Amino acid sequence: MDEQPEAAAGRPLDRRAELSEFLRSRRARLKPEDAGLPDFGRHRRVPGLRREELAQLAGVSVAYYTRLEQGNGRNVSAEVLDSIARALRLTDAEHAHLTHLAKPKAHKKKPAARPQHTRPALRQLLDAMEGVPAYVVGRRSDILAWNRLAAAVFGDWSELPPAERNWARLVFLRPDYRDLFVDWEQKAIDIVCILRMDAGCHPDDTRLSALVGELSVKSGEFRRLWATHDVKEKNHGVKQLHHPLVGELSLNYEGFRIPDGTELSLVTYHAEPGSPSAESLRLLASWGTDATRAAASTL
Repeated sequence: MDEQPEAAAGRPLDRRAELSEFLRSRRARLKPEDAGLPDFGRHRRVPGLRREELAQLAGVSVAYYTRLEQGNGRNVSAEVLDSIARALRLTDAEHAHLTHLAKPKAHKKKPAARPQHTRPALRQLLDAMEGVPAYVVGRRSDILAWNRLAAAVFGDWSELPPAERNWARLVFLRPDYRDLFVDWEQKAIDIVCILRMDAGCHPDDTRLSALVGELSVKSGEFRRLWATHDVKEKNHGVKQLHHPLVGELSLNYEGFRIPDGTELSLVTYHAEPGSPSAESLRLLASWGTDATRAAASTL
């Protein structure tokens, strides 16, 4: 199963504003004591570290850091970004996001976002994974291809218009997906973090900006999470689902970036051998298209 989701075009995201807001949000979350600095308590008028404190920790001038935080990342070196990342205690994912936003000379500019397609061999691989729910996801959290068991677990995406086959739209705009994920808030956070990373890599992606704009209008929860500027990479973990046919499912997931330059990822789910969830997956697989149709009618 494979179709290319399409989305309405919008204005590109403002990279300077993204850089400015990201740095401010990371600085605001640091307490002076975290950095070994004195805390003046009620005399502090800003949350987190002051600009001059962060500049001191990073070993740059206050004027230089101020220009960067105002969105002027032109000509900033990778070494300076490394120092600021250490001072802000950024994770690897946050460090990469900062680098994408600031675009130092040493950082190659990414080409314009290309259309997303899945190779026939990759679709064949999905179909061959009969006992494993699996799908391919691309930029903007677009769901590009999936196998029959994934449809039985998550709903038959072939019944949706191509533009609606998108995890962000499903999670934030579909009440049935809120019911499907036991920890819906964490799933929502994961999706927003992925979109933020995409925005850093592809600030000129007008379809991404249109998606962000649509979700910001339609979902207050999306607006709240988007404003945190959090980014992270989460390629494995456990998802707890409440399936409409088989009840509770505890599934381990693994995400694999496909190394062909397409920025696509293969995501698979499996249950612990011998567990009730493994038996539930076996039942869904044995029911075949009947399970897919039944799940689609309730999701």
